[in-house]
Amino acid sequence: MKYYETEFIIKGDESLIQDSRDILAAMAGEVGYESFEDTDSGLKGYIQQDALDEDELAMMIKDFPFDGMTVTYSTREAEYRDWNEQWENEGFEPIFITDNCVVHDGRHLPDGPVETMVEIDAKLAFGTGTHETTKMVARQLIETNPKGKRVLDCGCGTGILGIIALKLGAESVVGYDIDEWSADNARHNAVINGVGDYYDALLGDAGILDASLSFDIILANINRNILIADMPIWQPLLNKGGRLIVSGFYSSDVDALIAKASTLGLALESRHNDGEWECLCFHF
Repeated sequence: MKYYETEFIIKGDESLIQDSRDILAAMAGEVGYESFEDTDSGLKGYIQQDALDEDELAMMIKDFPFDGMTVTYSTREAEYRDWNEQWENEGFEPIFITDNCVVHDGRHLPDGPVETMVEIDAKLAFGTGTHETTKMVARQLIETNPKGKRVLDCGCGTGILGIIALKLGAESVVGYDIDEWSADNARHNAVINGVGDYYDALLGDAGILDASLSFDIILANINRNILIADMPIWQPLLNKGGRLIVSGFYSSDVDALIAKASTLGLALESRHNDGEWECLCFHF
C-alpha cells in the first residue's frame, strides 16, 4: 500500500500543545489517518493515498476547536521502503497479549513456555500486536472464547487476530484486506503458524463478502468511518448470539458507534479503553 505523510505544525500556547496534538490526532483519525508520531513542532500523520480527501482535510483544520492555536500542514508521499523496516531487519521482542498469549517474530522467543504462541513475519503489512487497539481486540477475543467458532477478521493486516483465534480453537477464519501485501502476508503467517488450512484471506473491502457466509465472531480494528459504513454489511453475516468486536477509534467516537450498532440490533456488551483508544464488544 502507498501512503502520504502529512506534517502538521501546531503554534500557540505552549501549555496547550500536547492537548492540541491529541485532539488533532483524533480528528485526523476520523478522516482516514491511520497512525501518528509526535514531532517537536506538532504531529506527523500517515494515510493511504487513495483515502486522502484534500477538501475534508482542509475542513478539519478549519474546524480545529482550540482558540488561539493554529495548525498548518504539508503533505508528501511517504517513503514506501521504510515501512516496517525495523521489523524486517531487526525483528521485535516478544509481545504479551496476556500472560498466556504471546506474539513473536520467530527469532526472539519468550523466556519459558507460553500456552499460545503466535509467530508474525510482518513483511510489508502492519499488525504485530504492539498497538493498543490490536491488544484490546485480541484480549476481548480471548475472553469471548473462539473455540469451535467461525470468525471474520475485517482489515486483517498481518492476520494476527485470526491466527490467535485459530490457535485458540476457532473452526475457521476468513480475513480480508484492501491491500494486496496484507492479504498475502496474512496467508503466509497462517501457514507458518500451522493454521493455513483454516484461514482464507481475501483481497478487497467488505463488498467482497458473499451473502451466504455466516460467522459467530466478527473482528474489525479499523477507523470509525469505515466501521460505521460497513456495520450494515457485517450484521447480516453474524449468527444470532454472535459477537462483533471493534476497535481503531477514540473515546469521542464511541457514542456514534453505539448508536449505529443499536439500529442494527447489536447491543453493547462491554467497553474497554487503553489511553485514548477504545474497544467495544456488541452482542447480537
